[in-house]
Amino acid sequence: MTERAGGRPATYRSATIAAGIRTAAQRTPDKVALREGERALTYRQLVERIDRVSAGARHDLGLVPGDRVMLLALNRLEYIEVVAGFSAMGAAVATINTRLSAKELEAICQDCSPRVLVVDPACEEQVRSASLEGIERTLVLGGSYDEWLARAAPQEPDETPEEWQPFAISYTSGTTGTAKGIVLSHRSRVLSCFGMAAEYGCYGPDDTHLAFAPLFHGGGFVFALAAVFFGGHCELLPRFDPELVMQRLCDGRFTGTFMVPTHFHAILNLGEGVLSRYRDHGLTALVSNAAPLPQVTKERIVAQFGAGVLHETYGSTEAGIVTNLRPPDQLRKKSCVGLPFVGNRVRLLDDEGNEAAPGEVGELFSTSPYLFNGYWNRPEETAATMRGGGVSAGDMARRDEEGYVYIVDRRKDMIISGGVNVYPREVEDALSRHPAVREVAVVGVPDEYWGERIKAFVVPQPDARPSPDELIAYGKESLAAFKVPKEVDFIDALPRNPGGKVLKRVLREQGAGAT
Repeated sequence: MTERAGGRPATYRSATIAAGIRTAAQRTPDKVALREGERALTYRQLVERIDRVSAGARHDLGLVPGDRVMLLALNRLEYIEVVAGFSAMGAAVATINTRLSAKELEAICQDCSPRVLVVDPACEEQVRSASLEGIERTLVLGGSYDEWLARAAPQEPDETPEEWQPFAISYTSGTTGTAKGIVLSHRSRVLSCFGMAAEYGCYGPDDTHLAFAPLFHGGGFVFALAAVFFGGHCELLPRFDPELVMQRLCDGRFTGTFMVPTHFHAILNLGEGVLSRYRDHGLTALVSNAAPLPQVTKERIVAQFGAGVLHETYGSTEAGIVTNLRPPDQLRKKSCVGLPFVGNRVRLLDDEGNEAAPGEVGELFSTSPYLFNGYWNRPEETAATMRGGGVSAGDMARRDEEGYVYIVDRRKDMIISGGVNVYPREVEDALSRHPAVREVAVVGVPDEYWGERIKAFVVPQPDARPSPDELIAYGKESLAAFKVPKEVDFIDALPRNPGGKVLKRVLREQGAGAT
């Protein structure tokens, strides 16, 4: 057998996202792949545009494999062609949060040194306010980008990037406030798509997906991308509107969609008068990810959408998808994130590196084909995350006797009060069952006597007026005394990053400042 470097057969072709979309186009070239409002692209058109991007990148922009491109855009039709097209010729696309300030954009630009910027017209003001050094060319979607694309001749790249090479660099604000570039390989994205198709059952060529989570977020992008990778149909919504989403899910007969808990809270708060009109949907999979779902919220989701569709997936951009709680277990396994995702090995390790016994708490490490390559230009932080024989997001978890995983909390969010460990998620789950509580987050704030005292930040239900004493008394009904919050503050909304994770550092700072 003829072989090439690495012992691979000479006929082997690296697994890339662009190659998967190209295969889908061979099967159904005239099928609509993507839709955004009145605009749509067939698979034939999508592949042609991907090839134009790739050819224009090489011949006009002069990019070479290993270069970076910065993409700052809202959810729109061109998003997938930009990422797939530039990555097909070997460039890595840095996908950027559209809400970042000029200074944050400058820091990211300095970090990954992109040569080209592709920007949404809605984000041009941010770009004008920033000093983005090293950018050689700026292409505005709907303007100069379209002119540039029209001039490029569609040409499939002669060389396919090696599948371990960077496909994209996902810059997220995380929960620490420090933006890090998470390097995602072609291989990890392709295998993530296959894993999702096997687990969720809504990513075949006959399936349709509604995408409204931000595409710049790792989860929002891959859940939309998988639909076109397998030859299905994906409709993009530029922004999230809870009633519009419910209307489209029912009218469009979509088989799959992805939400973060913030989306669910907004939908469920539409009220029964609105929700009762939207129970006739075609969903086979409704996936929640990015942040924990309180058990009471899960129960309301099941009541609204039915018992056979909800998946709660645990993972991170670094580790990909780690575990999944499937529909039959949603009400059987409370506050649980399920079993290891297909192809994933999960270990819970104590401080000495030993496997935690069932019921004991350990730090969760995962090893799978979905892992990131590392943080861009941050070898020390990469090493700190890639340890223990896997990748850790710093989450503490336990297993039950059936092997199901329960996230207890993030290691850094654990509260030590009077020398005793308190996991905020347990307190949050207890308080969230109070009928006047819409959302709650619990943090530890400095205390001279206890070291840290427990403080709850509560978003009340509309028109509800609970008192702090009422909620503290409610907590005492189900929690040990040392776990009950000493203080309760009421706020209008919990601070979150674009992925839906609560920014507990902001709450800790706010709580400490109030002492």
